This record gives sequence, structure tokens and C-alpha cells, in this order.
Amino acid sequence: MKTLLAASALALTAGAALAQMDGENPMVGGAPMLPTNNIVQNAVNSADHTTLVAAVQAAGLVETLQGPGPFTVFAPTNDAFAALPAGTLDTLLMEENRDQLTQILTCHVVGAELFSGPLIEQIGSEDLVAQITTLGGCVITARIVGDGLQLTDENGNTANVTIADVDQSNGVIHVIDAVLLPAS
Repeated sequence: MKTLLAASALALTAGAALAQMDGENPMVGGAPMLPTNNIVQNAVNSADHTTLVAAVQAAGLVETLQGPGPFTVFAPTNDAFAALPAGTLDTLLMEENRDQLTQILTCHVVGAELFSGPLIEQIGSEDLVAQITTLGGCVITARIVGDGLQLTDENGNTANVTIADVDQSNGVIHVIDAVLLPAS
């Protein structure tokens, strides 16, 4: 098993061009993602990420994610949040649960720029994995499944990267189809 810690992840940014062969960002949530905008500026334009934006605001993480980074954000869609057990999101958005919400959200953020090409090269094949340590202290396991990347949280929950390598002025976003949770 290969370990990919945030400090060593910085070395992966050299291969970023491999993941962006056409040089253009994909559309996300019906909106163009401008590489000159930061993570928050682009996320607010995505119709698929209104819940994530509301959660980031509730957790007080807007300023952080507008900072210089670099960051990698594994960005759950609205559908991913809707798939949580009934009432979970409403409970997390309550002021008294801000610390728990912050921990969950920072389990989706890496303090380095991780594009898919170098990450896939690091993994090597479907038989190997890379462990990614997030700013929230969570360890996410990345593996190749078919033609894409799959992430597994510390509880065994999986999320698939549905849109990879959305370049930002302060990092990169990978859209995912599930919410990753810290160890319970």
C-alpha cells in the first residue's frame, strides 16, 4: 500500500497538465469553472453544489477556501448530501453542531493540489491504493475502479469522482457522488 500524505502530495502537481489535456475546465452544475477563480467563487456558480456552499458558509470555511491554498476539494453534490440519513444535514447545519460540520467538510479538503493524472500514476493499478490525509485528519483511500477514481472513507463508505480536475486559482476540485465521513 502506498501512502500519500499532504506534504508529499505537493510533488504530484508537476503532472497536472496530463489531467487537463484539452486545457479547458469541465462545466460543473451547468456553469463554467474559470481557472482564474478560487474554489468558493466557482462553487457558488454550480447548481449541483448549493448544499456544499451552504455548509461551507455555516462552518465558517469560506475565507479559508478563498485563501491561497493550494487545496484539493472533493466536492459532494447536492444529491450526495440528500443521500445522508433523513435529518442529518439539517442537524449539521445547526450552529451548535458547527464543529462536527467543520470536521466533515475538512475531511473533503487536502492541503495540496492533487490532479487525477498524477494520483492515478501514484496508485499504479487497480491492485494498489493511495492514502490521502485530509486537513480534517481523515485518511481517505483512493483506488482506480474501471476508468475512474473511487474514494473510501474511514468507515468504508465510497464516493466516485464524477468530474475530475476542475482547476482553480488556489487548487483543484473533484466532484464526488457521496459525502465522506470521519471515523465514527
